[in-house]
Amino acid sequence: MGSRRGPLKSAVPSNVVSLVRRCSRTACGRPAVATLTYVYADSTAVLGPLATYAEPHCYDLCNEHSERLTAPRGWEVVRLATDTGPTRPSGDDLEALANAVREAARPQEREGNGTNGRGGDPMEIARRGHLRVLRSPDS
Repeated sequence: MGSRRGPLKSAVPSNVVSLVRRCSRTACGRPAVATLTYVYADSTAVLGPLATYAEPHCYDLCNEHSERLTAPRGWEVVRLATDTGPTRPSGDDLEALANAVREAARPQEREGNGTNGRGGDPMEIARRGHLRVLRSPDS
């Protein structure tokens, strides 16, 4: 006599919820790459890039289901361009971010053009975070 394992006993228990959104089609567990919405007034189905947030009246679709999408007779399907490139920042993005951080960390240099803060550019009196209090050039 062999032991019988039901579907719940054979599943791997997990307390982790997947952060990857899955295809809305029944029995499809592939990751979603596009979002489908309907504009009923215009008889149009719009298939575009994966929406930032899951909406109740939108459907997330995997690559296979988004490619095979058809609409009812008389309806139009609008396919918006989806970015299939890498979602990771490029080297240029990372370099620009590093340069911005270096610039923000550098102490503010005051230009000593002989005006002592009067008659020229307004002089910074105080600073709180990214906000500055400036003295009027007239004072």
